[in-house]
Amino acid sequence: MHKLLWAKSIDNKWLNLSNLDVTNLHATGVYVIWHGGQNPRVVRVGQGNIAARLAAHRLNHQIMRFTDSGPMMVTWAEVENQITRDGIETYLIKQFSPMIKDQTPDATPIPVSSPFV
Repeated sequence: MHKLLWAKSIDNKWLNLSNLDVTNLHATGVYVIWHGGQNPRVVRVGQGNIAARLAAHRLNHQIMRFTDSGPMMVTWAEVENQITRDGIETYLIKQFSPMIKDQTPDATPIPVSSPFV
């Protein structure tokens, strides 16, 4: 299992997608978006240019409508290699069964450490 370094705030808290400043974020990797609240659920798993993807997701009503269930939280891990990202994304989608799925990459799942441990 690959151990990933999942992003958190300086004070070791999860990052709020709604007010996260992505202007100086220069990372490529995989990410997990979930809603907090009483019954937290993973909403979306994805990969790519983290700043661009998160900025687009903030404008996506299909994703942001889950704010009614709790704050929209996000974490990511830097992964440069596209083939590796595809495998990690496939694994995370199978692991968390997000509420919103795009097409899952046709890749062999690569097990990684959970952001929630």
